Amino acid sequence: MQLYISGSLALDRIMNFPGKFADHILPDKIHILNVCFLVDGMSEYFGGTAGNIAYNLALLGEKPLILGCAGKDFAAYGMRLDALGLPQDGIRKVEGQFTAGAYITTDQSDNQITGFNPGAMRERCGYQFPAKHDGKVLAIISPGNVQDMVELPEYFKKAGIPYIFDPGQQITALTGEQMTRAITGSLALCTNDYELEMVMKATGLSREELLKRTGALVTTLGDQGSLIAEATAEGVSETRVAPVKVHKALDPTGAGDAFRAGLLKGLCLGQTLAEAAALGSVCAAFCVEHKGTQEHFFSLDMVNEQLSEHFGRTL
Repeated sequence: MQLYISGSLALDRIMNFPGKFADHILPDKIHILNVCFLVDGMSEYFGGTAGNIAYNLALLGEKPLILGCAGKDFAAYGMRLDALGLPQDGIRKVEGQFTAGAYITTDQSDNQITGFNPGAMRERCGYQFPAKHDGKVLAIISPGNVQDMVELPEYFKKAGIPYIFDPGQQITALTGEQMTRAITGSLALCTNDYELEMVMKATGLSREELLKRTGALVTTLGDQGSLIAEATAEGVSETRVAPVKVHKALDPTGAGDAFRAGLLKGLCLGQTLAEAAALGSVCAAFCVEHKGTQEHFFSLDMVNEQLSEHFGRTL
């Protein structure tokens, strides 16, 4: 099956400050803040919503096409995608811009100061889709360039391509009307529980009204698993999908993207949304046990072991 993954590609640069921010910020001088924190090194991680989802799908044996933009510092990331066997035909290289990047400094109290440069993500991808697709196609629109998030739902609907809409961190950048149009006709709206509340507030639509516009609401609930809501003749049918227990949760960042990869893989296999969400739970569990969004690894055998243990079945 052809998979399209629209969203951001980013480089996360993580720095640790061996002290506490509070010891170096003078409350009575906060209006003229000018402070420098000497960090003890920096680590760079590959990230971005599209990159993270594609990484997990590669581990699941899929070769999705990423639709996004990258900058002049993308060479190392590009080599990683090549090593994973992921095509780069859908990635537009923007000259003169850096790849979107987050610069995160954490102190000893786990307080964080973050700067985010959208860089190349300011540009729309503009991928030229083939005139005709042979075989089945599935897509997800994850947080990325706003224009792409507005235009791609219209294209997918006209082309008859089922898609999941995942507005995430870009909810505040989209108008209520734009989100309503993107949600309408989608296979599912995928958010966490807080984001779902934000979508309802922005669109003015209740859960029941959203379900009249989309096939399902897939809502992740952190360590409580996920909830699948679908409209039925009798009203709304809800299915709770259990989480997968982890030995030690080190970093929740990227778990949502891993979940979405599992969800897509399950749908590729013809599973129901609830069954696919169970696979998403397994993928998310592998992710949270490592720091960074693409630092974990799993094989299909490892996935089947967890599926069997927690859900009594395998792929």
